[in-house]
Amino acid sequence: MSAQPVNPNLPPDHVTVFIDGVEMAAPKGSMIIQAADKAGIPIPRFCYHEKLPIAANCRMCLVDTEVGGRGAPKPSPACATPVMDGMKVFTRNDKALKAQRNVMEFLLINHPLDCPVCDQGGECELQDLSLGYGRSVNRFVERKRAVADEDLGPLVASEMTRCIHCTRCIRVTAEIAGTYELGGMYRGENLQIGTYDGKPLTTELSGNVIDVCPVGALTNKVFRFKARPWELIARPSLGYHDALGSNLFHHVRRGELLRSVPRDNEAVNECWLSDRDRYAHEGLAADDRASVPLIRDGDAAVNDGWREATWEEALARAAQILKDNAGDALGVLVHPATSNEEGALLARLAEGLGSGNIDHRIGQLDLSDGAHAEAFAMPVADIEQADAIVIVGSNLRHEVPLLHQRVRKAVKRGARVHVVNPVDFDFTFAIAGKHIVPPSQLATALAKVELGDAASVAVILGGVAENGPHAAAIRSAAAVFAAGKNAKLCRIPQGANALGLSRLGVLPATRDALAMLREPRKAYVLYGIEPGLDFADQQLALKALGAAQVVAFSQFACQSTRRVADVILPIGALPEIEATLTNLDGFEQQAASAGKMPGLAHSGWRVLRALGGDFALPGFEFTDLAGLRASLAPKAVQVAAGGALAPAAGSGLEVAASQAIYRVDAVIRRCTALQSHPLNVGPHASLNPADAAAAGIGEGGMVKCVAAAGTATLQVVIDARVAPGSVWIESGHGVTAPLVAAGKVEVARA
Repeated sequence: MSAQPVNPNLPPDHVTVFIDGVEMAAPKGSMIIQAADKAGIPIPRFCYHEKLPIAANCRMCLVDTEVGGRGAPKPSPACATPVMDGMKVFTRNDKALKAQRNVMEFLLINHPLDCPVCDQGGECELQDLSLGYGRSVNRFVERKRAVADEDLGPLVASEMTRCIHCTRCIRVTAEIAGTYELGGMYRGENLQIGTYDGKPLTTELSGNVIDVCPVGALTNKVFRFKARPWELIARPSLGYHDALGSNLFHHVRRGELLRSVPRDNEAVNECWLSDRDRYAHEGLAADDRASVPLIRDGDAAVNDGWREATWEEALARAAQILKDNAGDALGVLVHPATSNEEGALLARLAEGLGSGNIDHRIGQLDLSDGAHAEAFAMPVADIEQADAIVIVGSNLRHEVPLLHQRVRKAVKRGARVHVVNPVDFDFTFAIAGKHIVPPSQLATALAKVELGDAASVAVILGGVAENGPHAAAIRSAAAVFAAGKNAKLCRIPQGANALGLSRLGVLPATRDALAMLREPRKAYVLYGIEPGLDFADQQLALKALGAAQVVAFSQFACQSTRRVADVILPIGALPEIEATLTNLDGFEQQAASAGKMPGLAHSGWRVLRALGGDFALPGFEFTDLAGLRASLAPKAVQVAAGGALAPAAGSGLEVAASQAIYRVDAVIRRCTALQSHPLNVGPHASLNPADAAAAGIGEGGMVKCVAAAGTATLQVVIDARVAPGSVWIESGHGVTAPLVAAGKVEVARA
């Protein structure tokens, strides 16, 4: 073979390869299958996946190769054979086809013939390829093997007799999730894929094993036996439970949303989806969905004084409340996952009624610096290329699971991660340096982080810091640190659309969310909020709302909404409406309507249009969604320094509060499968062993946490990961609500 390149005009890191007679350039070190995919030449495969390490297990991709005029003695796996200059590859000659058909025959030897009852039927890679490469007659007449199934938890169903040992699922849990929960056991024909210990999958990305499984061995337990793929219509939508805005498809049959699957977007979620976004749709079918307008003016002994009303009557009641309490007497509180379209109309409604009291930052305790959501200074896709990453005040794995996965990719390529947290939270990558300190010391501890000679640095500021009582000091310290280290500051927006709402002016000109509750208004508009669990200070919120007139635009007619509202206007959730969200990179992304809204519920923008039209307010002249979107434009809003809860003084343990992964919003809290997930551990108080010993508290005992807002009785978990002098709780639970805004609590045995 000549040492001269076949094509001397190619870059030095490329070679020339001929696949089925087609000449192409391919990077040195790349595999045949990658070159073929780039050229659009199909090669069958089962184990190969472009996002996973190469395993070369299934051998379905065998091809015939020739280098320097000499043919290979046997077929080569295209997924594991590097291209060479001048290599000729034949994917469809007799030698290649015979090898591929023989592999297919071996794969089908033990595969059960249960396609009619298999959930994968209709979208099964084995079905598809067996049509082209399978034999019409099975020569294997011996008894097929059977494999006992494992209980993999509430999300993933298993039928391991169907498994063809491609090991994609193993590589997802190992390389993508980083939890190493699945593996191969036994050898030869006895090989089985399982969890070793028989425990459920605990990763927050477990649903991705369903997507990569080429057969029906791993399927969606929530969707199981509900529909066939050809019955479903795919609607493009977005994840709305964190600020990443993962791209996905909702699969719908006759208006019923049955499952969600990832939609490829390399800049956002690649091809993955968190379990929170995948299974959240189950919560839309909760018993307390708001499906008809409700008015409180009936007999208090009947339905707590609530009665059903027509839309005309409910809108008239809402308009009267707003008219009677226009101007400074009105406060508008907006959930941070509200769409851009709805947010813009709420801002126009508040302005038209003369109120400067509007805010979406309902979960934050310290707004004294006037901070609001900003786009990441380093795009999410670039974070995996960073040399150093500093995570400040964030349980990142639970807060934004796929951002955590990007950081894991950075670590795998050599990045060093430093953590400044009140709890040594679980990460699935190595940590180069840790500063585990009480919440009040996070700002000071950040200044002690040493990065060495790292050239590309990202500082990720998360919810524990942003939502705590010391947020302003931590934000200031993070900005100073980033400027001094030439780092990019990436503050995670606290809400799926907090950035979009900030850009569109859903921010106060007068009072912020805390000030509206601390200085109660005579009337409030609640938009998409579950009052009993969504506010940072629940006691303050319920007290202020309970004494005022409240118009609630809500997806759920829950008990806390019924307790404070005077009229409930049922609106659709994001999967049911057309909407635009702005993610943490500043990308505006649109979602199509998928599931049918329950009963008489309407899209929020339609209800707001009707209400604003009744008042003849400017900005409500449009007649359709296109007209509304054409009028949207970012607003230059000057946000004044806002309110803050005074840090608690005196004795007691500092409260470190993080969001429970499956309690972040009303929809997730109603998702039965996610509430049964092992990561949803329930309300508890975690104490450092030294603090527990000082209080005479033992593991598993009950403890009273006494705060000014109330007392919570919780089970104790003794955990050395908690900073001394702190108690770690998770928000999103009713029992822990009095503690979130406490700052400090006194802890004693119950």
